[in-house]
Amino acid sequence: MLNLSNLSPYPGATKQRKRIGRGQGTGQGKQAGRGHKGFKSRSGSSISPGFEGGQMPLHRRLPKRGFTNPFKKEFGIVNVKDLENFEENSVIDTKFLQEKGLVGKKYSLVKLLGTGEISKKLVIKLACVSESAKTKVEAAGGKIEA
Repeated sequence: MLNLSNLSPYPGATKQRKRIGRGQGTGQGKQAGRGHKGFKSRSGSSISPGFEGGQMPLHRRLPKRGFTNPFKKEFGIVNVKDLENFEENSVIDTKFLQEKGLVGKKYSLVKLLGTGEISKKLVIKLACVSESAKTKVEAAGGKIEA
């Protein structure tokens, strides 16, 4: 009867690990597969990513260009069609949109764009609103507060 005490893997399914550096007779003795001298024969050696054997690495050969502005403002984007799901006279602000999952938590500024249509009155308090979004919200009877 087969149970946990007499289970064994199929023949050939497991192999013994190669025991390196255990004498000449094993075929992996003496230098233990590391060759003669050199950086990779030493213990603790590991070649860093991008190392090209002493040649000037690619990331240092290529010219550096441009500038990354550390004070760049990142806007979360919401379209007018996304606001159609909310109830009439709702106050739409950044915190509200983050709670509903329309904008990620990392965005402190949100811009409303004019893609889609809206038919409900909403009060919008966002950092930026495009001209097309503004006209669509006001045409539906809503208002935009800064």
